[in-house]
Amino acid sequence: MSTPLQTEEAGRLLDALLALRTRITRHAAARLSRFARDFPEGPPPSAVNLAHYLALRTVDLRPLQSGLTRLGLSSLGRSESHVMTALDQVIRVLEVLTARGGDDADRPTSDFESGPKCLAEHARNLFGPPPAGRDVRIMVTLPTEAAREPGLVQRLVATGMDVARINCAHDDPEAWSRMIRHVREASEASGRPCRIQMDLAGHKLRTGTLAPAPPVLHLRPVRDALGRVLAPATLALVADTSAPGSDAALPRLALPAAVLARLQPGDRLRFRDTRGKRRSLQVTQNTADGLLAQCEATCYLNPDTRLSAERMAEDGLWHALARDIPPGGFLLCPVEIRLHRGDRLSLTREAIPGEPARLDAQGHVIAPAHVSCTTPQALERLTAGQAVWIDDGKLGGVVEVVDAEGVHLSITHCRPQGVRLQADKGLNFPGADLGLPPLTARDLEDLDFVAAHADLVGYSFVETREDMQALIQALSERGASRLGIVAKIETQRALAHLPDIILSTIGRHPLGIMIARGDLAVEIGGERMAEIQEELLWLCEAAHVPVIWATQVLETLAKKGVVTRPEMTDAAMSGRAECVMLNKGPYIVDAVHTLDGILRRMQEHQRKKTSRLRALRLAGIDQDQE
Repeated sequence: MSTPLQTEEAGRLLDALLALRTRITRHAAARLSRFARDFPEGPPPSAVNLAHYLALRTVDLRPLQSGLTRLGLSSLGRSESHVMTALDQVIRVLEVLTARGGDDADRPTSDFESGPKCLAEHARNLFGPPPAGRDVRIMVTLPTEAAREPGLVQRLVATGMDVARINCAHDDPEAWSRMIRHVREASEASGRPCRIQMDLAGHKLRTGTLAPAPPVLHLRPVRDALGRVLAPATLALVADTSAPGSDAALPRLALPAAVLARLQPGDRLRFRDTRGKRRSLQVTQNTADGLLAQCEATCYLNPDTRLSAERMAEDGLWHALARDIPPGGFLLCPVEIRLHRGDRLSLTREAIPGEPARLDAQGHVIAPAHVSCTTPQALERLTAGQAVWIDDGKLGGVVEVVDAEGVHLSITHCRPQGVRLQADKGLNFPGADLGLPPLTARDLEDLDFVAAHADLVGYSFVETREDMQALIQALSERGASRLGIVAKIETQRALAHLPDIILSTIGRHPLGIMIARGDLAVEIGGERMAEIQEELLWLCEAAHVPVIWATQVLETLAKKGVVTRPEMTDAAMSGRAECVMLNKGPYIVDAVHTLDGILRRMQEHQRKKTSRLRALRLAGIDQDQE
C-alpha cells in the first residue's frame, strides 16, 4: 500500500509526465513535418522514435528522475530505442498508484523489444551478420600491402575482420580491385562474411609543400655521454635521389652511375667536408637500388664536395678507383618551420612553398612564416577570430587578418618547446561554413568505382542534410540506390546537424554513423570528447542507426606490437557501438585478435547503456550453500 505522501508525489509526477508526453508529441510532429518530402508514405518508426527522443532531451529530466526513483519506477534513463513505450508504461503505473484512469486510446501497447530488434536488423543490413559469439563487428583499414599480399587479408578475415575499409585517399583503382578480390576470396574460403567499405577522400584541407633546405648533407653518428660512437652515421649511395628508395628513412647521396657500378662493400670514399675536415665513408653492403655506407665522424657535404673512391688491394694498401667524383645530388630535406606561442603564420592562397619567418640582422621578424592551403577556396569564408587547428591539434591559432594573400594567424596553442610545422598536415576550422561543394570532382570519379564494387560508402566531412542529399542523388545516378552509407561525423557542423543528416537518410539507404574521434576531438576539444561520444551513441540508438567507434583503438598494439592500459579500457568501452574500427599497422592481425577477445567478454557484462547481471566470479560462493 502506498502512503498519502507517496500518492501525492505520484500525482505530481503523473501530471508532469502527461504534460511531457504532450510536449514530446507536438515537438516531434513539428520536426518530422520538415521531412515530409523524404517520407512520402509517412515517417518510418525509427524516424518517429528519434524525433520523440530529441523532444524528450530538450527537457532537464533530473527532477522527474529523482521522484520516479523514490517510487521504485523507471527513471526513463534507458529509453533511447523505445521512448514513448517507456514513458507510457510509467504513466500507466502512476495512474494505478493514484487511482486515476487514463485514456489509452492514443497509447500503443507496450513493446520494449521492437527498438533493439530494429537496431540489430539495421546493423545486419549494413555490416552483414555478426560472427558467432560476438555482436559487435570489427572493421579494419586495409594497408597498401593488402593489394599484393592475399595472405595478410586471409589472416585478418580468419582472425575476426567483419568489414574491410579501403580509403580512397590512398592507392588507386587497380590496387583497390586487388584488395577487394583478396577479401572476397578470403571470405569465401573461410566461410566468414566480410563486407567492403570504401571511404571517399573528401576535400583535402592540408598544409602545402615546404621549400627545400639549403643543400647540405649532415651526417652524425650516435654517441654516448662520453662522446664514444655507439652507432656510425649511415647513408644510401644511389644513382638517383628522386627515385623511391628501399630505406626512405636514410639520407641519400647520388653518385655518377659509372662510379656506383664499380663500388662494392669494403671500398672507401675519401673527401674534405665543408669545414675542411678529412673524412671517409666506408661502403658496407649492397641494396636493391645502390649501396649503404657509414661514417664514424660528424661531417657535412654539399654539391661542391669532391670524393675519391679507393679499394684495398692484396698488398694491404688503398688504391684509387676514381678521383674527383662530384656528388650527383642530395635528397633535399624541407626547411624547418618551428612555431611558438605568439608567433605569426600566414596560410596563403597561392601554392608557394612554405618558409620560416625572415629575420633582420637584429633578429626582428621582417615577414612571418607562411605555408599554403591545399584547398585555397576554404580560406574565403574565414573571418577574424576563427580558430584554426593544424596537425591533429598539435598547433592551434586564431585568425587575425584576412586579405588578398590569405589568412594570417596568431599561434595560441603549442608545446612549450614549440612545434615543427610540416607539409601535408590536416587543417581544421571548427564551426566554419567553408562553402565547399559536398563532393569533389575526385569523389565523383571514385564513386563510379565504389558504386560498382563496394557494400558501403564512407562519406567524409558530411555536415548537413543537403550534403547527404547530394550523395544520395549521386548514388541514384549510378544505380546504387540501396548502397549502405556511413556518415563520418568529423566536424562541429556535422555534430550540430546530425539529427537532420539521419532523418534525411533513414529509410532511404542502410545508414551508419562513424564517430571519427580524431578529427572531432580537434574540432570540439579533447576534454569534451568523452561527453560527446556518449551523446552520439544515445542519439543513434534512438534512431536505430548502428555506430562505428573509430580512431586510435588499440593503436599502439597495431603499430608497435604492445598494448597500453588506457587503450584496453577504451577498447572495452567501444563494445557499446555496433562496430569498432582498427587502423592499419604492422601488428594489425594481433590487434584484431585482441579486440575480438575483449568484445566477446564485454558483451556478457553490458549491452549499450545497460549492465547485464551475469554471475560474477568475484562474488564468490556462499559458504552456507556449499
